[in-house]
Amino acid sequence: MTSGPARLLRDMVRIRVVEETLADHYRDEQEMRTPTHFSIGQEATAVGVCAATRPGDWVYTAHRSHAPYLAKGGDLTAMVAELYGRQSGCAHGRGGSIHLVDRTAGFAGSAAILGEMIPVAVGTAWAFARQGGSRVAVTFFGDGATEEGVFAESLNLAAVRRAPVVFVCENNLYSISSPLAARQPAGPTIRDRAEAAGVTAVQVDGNDVFAVHDAALTALRHCRDGGGPYLLELATYRWREHVGPGHDHGHGQGYRPVEETEAWIARCPIARAADALRERDPGIDRTVADWRERCREEIRDAVAHARQQPFPDVEALLDGAYQPVPR
Repeated sequence: MTSGPARLLRDMVRIRVVEETLADHYRDEQEMRTPTHFSIGQEATAVGVCAATRPGDWVYTAHRSHAPYLAKGGDLTAMVAELYGRQSGCAHGRGGSIHLVDRTAGFAGSAAILGEMIPVAVGTAWAFARQGGSRVAVTFFGDGATEEGVFAESLNLAAVRRAPVVFVCENNLYSISSPLAARQPAGPTIRDRAEAAGVTAVQVDGNDVFAVHDAALTALRHCRDGGGPYLLELATYRWREHVGPGHDHGHGQGYRPVEETEAWIARCPIARAADALRERDPGIDRTVADWRERCREEIRDAVAHARQQPFPDVEALLDGAYQPVPR
């Protein structure tokens, strides 16, 4: 069994292989009729945080949801079927890539509206606190979501109620194509804004899975011990375009300099983790290669399974959309 640091690396490799394979299918087949937001390059944030959670903790995300879903233990076969719009998908083919859910794994849900799941996580955390116990809610979002009013409102309520919620900001510097420097005044950071609201907050290198994991353990322990909310600002970078399987630097769009992207790719979280483990495990590269092959087989099987599944019946498309009302 793989455990500890090697498990963190293995889980990042799995997410990378799954997403690269899905991106190829998405581009070449045009069968997945859903917007997709890949996390390739950002695997350390999802793995480092989710590995610090317990089964009873709930995780919410925004639209970039595949990595946290898999890192929390979500069912890969159900996720792939969802992207293909099949009835056996985790949202029965109604939600697609941006509406994943697997509550048996503690992945409570994802949504596309910017900042939408931040207050939901705060409400869940408040409920956990009122019920007693030590469960924690975790919510992932990007730096763009911190400019929504609901972010400030959620920080305030969580601080006032000392809700056990971990805010995880994956700061990848861009809100679609708008750079952070063009949107925010120089000086205060996202961490600073959280601290101003009374929320304990830290900045962490989001491409260092071990640093992220250590910080997440501290944050979750802080929440379980009644310390109130905690914010992790994780510096990271997506390698692909905002939505879709392509690359958007140096191909006419021009909002991300090639040099900037290449500098972040050189900080690949998987390569860095492997480098860190090589001294204690000289065979780590062979191990990573074996993991990649196993993961390729796993995702090939999941795609083949999904394509054999039926689509939802047209007559049943509204099933689950409304709560039945007794008449």
